Amino acid sequence: MRSPLPRSLRGQLTAGLVALLALACAAVGVTTVLALRGFLVGRLDQQLSASAGRFAASLEHEAKPDADNQPDTRGQANGTFGARLLRGAPTQAAVVRQTNDARVPLTAHDLGALAALPTDGTGRTVHLSAVGAYRLNAVSGDDGDILVTGLPMHPVEETVHRLEAVEAAVFGGALLATGVVGALWVRLSLRPLRRVTATAAGVAELPLASGEVAMPAPVPVVDPRTEVGRVGTALNRMLGHVGNALERRQASEERLRQFAADASHELRTPVANVRGHAELALRHRGPVPGEVRHALERINAESERMSRLVDDLLLLARLDAGRALEQTPVDLTRLVLVATDDARAAGPDHRWLLDLPETAVTVIGDEHRLHQVLGNLLANARTHTPAGTAVTVRLRAASGTVRLTVADDGPGVPDELRPEVFGRFVRADHGRSRAAGGTGLGLAIVHAVVTAHRGTVALASRPGRTAFTVTLPKSAPADGPQGAPAEG
Repeated sequence: MRSPLPRSLRGQLTAGLVALLALACAAVGVTTVLALRGFLVGRLDQQLSASAGRFAASLEHEAKPDADNQPDTRGQANGTFGARLLRGAPTQAAVVRQTNDARVPLTAHDLGALAALPTDGTGRTVHLSAVGAYRLNAVSGDDGDILVTGLPMHPVEETVHRLEAVEAAVFGGALLATGVVGALWVRLSLRPLRRVTATAAGVAELPLASGEVAMPAPVPVVDPRTEVGRVGTALNRMLGHVGNALERRQASEERLRQFAADASHELRTPVANVRGHAELALRHRGPVPGEVRHALERINAESERMSRLVDDLLLLARLDAGRALEQTPVDLTRLVLVATDDARAAGPDHRWLLDLPETAVTVIGDEHRLHQVLGNLLANARTHTPAGTAVTVRLRAASGTVRLTVADDGPGVPDELRPEVFGRFVRADHGRSRAAGGTGLGLAIVHAVVTAHRGTVALASRPGRTAFTVTLPKSAPADGPQGAPAEG
């Protein structure tokens, strides 16, 4: 169940302010109403005490036409109630109406209430069925009777209700004004906190995992003695530490990337020399011992493998450094046909299927690198699936993007390998069987090249269905690099 309280700090502070003011208004209202009611009831009691039961005593005369036998209503307020009780039973009960009196019929409940009044002269509030709520007091008469006099509570209740209405209107307006002004004041007071929040949110959205990171400007701290000022100071100190750590990480990555590029570049020449000398020795026409020939063949094979590894490392180092790729129109349909033919020649024991649109699909990018992406995906499917596996290459063009899928019905990628399948030097030693050795850089190059083309690559795998999906934009980015990297 959703909480009715506001979630934002500004809303909670405003709601708390209005709630506290509402409690204060309620306390003031209840106190003033009770005080006024008590004051007015006290005035009624004073009037009742001053009357001393005169009107009730006059009721002992019988109602006759002559004036001498009429009840004494002189000096009695309009609505004054009087009753005379003899031995617990009322003999007369009347209410003053203008200058005369009107007899009041009493019910059994009324008779019981009147009989229960103590004769101590103190006021009691009693509801009479015929005339409503009255403030009554009872005194002992001269003839052993009880004289009850009362004044109506209606003027008191009307005055109290009028005060309640006025207080409700005034306090309601005060709460409304306080809510509006308080919300504006809290918003103004929390403006430095909003800057802190905006800065923290900006840092949270930064890609801190790799690459150079531009840290946001420090939060301006007006008064470090306030709570918001201390939070801003702590955030600025934390941003400084994070920025220093990111700069050190970036410098370390740059040194490692430069080392990999330099090492790969320097290794190309000696590896090529070793390979050339091995091939030259193998072409020697004279007799060569079998052990020597085998050693030369192994040297040639390993130098060729090392040459591919060095080229892959150099390519990754250049892509990591943000080296530009070619931006030319590339016919992906033709690349798929060529790469699939090469894969079919390299893996004749697999079934190679094509699902291509009727019209050619073209993107802007580096044709050589995109061909390498296709070759690596097809080689991965061929190498890590058993003979007879069907590999399907599907190409689709959508609005502004192109989707290339290489799927197979092999055993699938193990669960523990999927999160790092595009990492470097990752091999499926415990998953798909390897028919041939690999460097573990094929899918890493796929990811790096696709990312350099502003695209994405994703893996979906389960037993019997593994699909690598590459999504590329049809056109080059407006601020994308132009030209081809030097291959020296």
